[in-house]
Amino acid sequence: MTQKIRIHLADDHQVLIDGLSNLLHTVHDFEVVGSSLDGTTIYEDVIKNNAAILLLDISMPNMDGIEVLKEFSRKSFPCKVIILSSYDDLKIVKEVMKLGAKGYLTKKSAGENIIEAIKVVNADQEYFDDHVREKIFASFTRNNPKLNKNSFEENQILSPRELEIITLISLEYSGKEISEELFISLNTVETHRKNIMKKLKMKNVIGLVKYALKNNLIKP
Repeated sequence: MTQKIRIHLADDHQVLIDGLSNLLHTVHDFEVVGSSLDGTTIYEDVIKNNAAILLLDISMPNMDGIEVLKEFSRKSFPCKVIILSSYDDLKIVKEVMKLGAKGYLTKKSAGENIIEAIKVVNADQEYFDDHVREKIFASFTRNNPKLNKNSFEENQILSPRELEIITLISLEYSGKEISEELFISLNTVETHRKNIMKKLKMKNVIGLVKYALKNNLIKP
């Protein structure tokens, strides 16, 4: 029997907690084990409930989500954290990911993405909803004259994240630079690179660059 993913909810609005709880209870593999309305109790609550995933709002009373992450960092993380916030400011996204959060969802996209986000983060990968991910990618490629993002929508072979990775590899970003710019781990970058090469049946980076040029992902 597969062990259920234990989830703790932290938000200052009980109505939101109730709505999320009802949604997550529809998934057989999920179990909502507790909730917090106040930031100061979250660390103890998560340990007591033995939660694997914490859905954490940034705007919490007495101790906000960023301070909660700092506490987790000081005491060691008892679970994986997905930020669920009304804000989509990249400065905030960057700060919480550096503090150890594994995912970031805006509340307006939570209904359609939260189930996938929990499964991805539970599998030890980072997750961003499409809106946040696109803002991250656009923030540092906007002024790159070699980028041809219009060709992304035409590509049916690679996922949006894989397209971002192959493009950055082709633009000579190192694995570390891709990791820092996309707010994902170096291990995640390497996993994507291997998957891309397997999909495209390429043996080296030169093949990836040729593919990017041929498919107009970057300009010569």
